[in-house]
Amino acid sequence: MPVKYLCPSALVIGLSISRSFAVALAWAVLLSAPTFAEVGAGTYKAHCTPCHGAKGAADTMIARNLNLRPLASPAVQNQSDEELFNIISKGAYRMPRYDRKLSKEQIHDLVMYIRSLKP
Repeated sequence: MPVKYLCPSALVIGLSISRSFAVALAWAVLLSAPTFAEVGAGTYKAHCTPCHGAKGAADTMIARNLNLRPLASPAVQNQSDEELFNIISKGAYRMPRYDRKLSKEQIHDLVMYIRSLKP
């Protein structure tokens, strides 16, 4: 007889499910949830594209005038998550601060998006 596992939502209605179904259900939930980088991509597009470019390549006129580095460059990617978070939050050099426009979660998602640009 197969071992039965109780799913938390199934407990409410008194059902048990097989282990293989529970594993499949867990994978379906995990695979359907957007990653931090995917969520950050939307925030990036809305707030960062004008200066950093659509793909973070620093290929806009503003980026060239400000001499911005591509976000995939080692100079950016070698910074810690905390350093990137602080730069986005508090601003740096000519970059404005975003801690008054974005939540901490959105800034964290932006850091994950920047990490996803690493070649």
